[in-house]
Amino acid sequence: MSVFTEAEIEYLRSQLLARLATVGVDGRPGVKPVGFLVDFATDEFVIGGYVGSGMAASKKFRDVEANPDVALVVDDVANIDPWTPRGIEIRGRAEAHTTGGAEIGERLGSAFAFDAAWIRVSPRRIVSWGIEGSSFEFSARDVASLPTSKGV
Repeated sequence: MSVFTEAEIEYLRSQLLARLATVGVDGRPGVKPVGFLVDFATDEFVIGGYVGSGMAASKKFRDVEANPDVALVVDDVANIDPWTPRGIEIRGRAEAHTTGGAEIGERLGSAFAFDAAWIRVSPRRIVSWGIEGSSFEFSARDVASLPTSKGV
């Protein structure tokens, strides 16, 4: 059974971009737009750069290595009139991997070849709005600690 509702799964499948919030080694926050895939077999998010992008040298990758606490926000505006924002915030733990990106990208159907380095985000708390109710009604829940995936 997934930690996401059917409506959340449908929404996540329809989206291509998210924002990943990290904390740097200096304690300062950073936010970067990222493409993402969801491994619905494990309910984990996968963030990878295109092959040759140097993901392992990126600030977000270094931040995750130093501090695995992250937030990932997937959101959009369904309508402008009336104003109808919707989205999902995932608070969780991230793991930075220096190998296996090509395999996980291919397995999850990435539109491009992944760099070897990639990031996995495991949810600990899910907050959503405008997915199953009004844009101004929030649904929040903690996720039981899931064992992290082993392998690709």
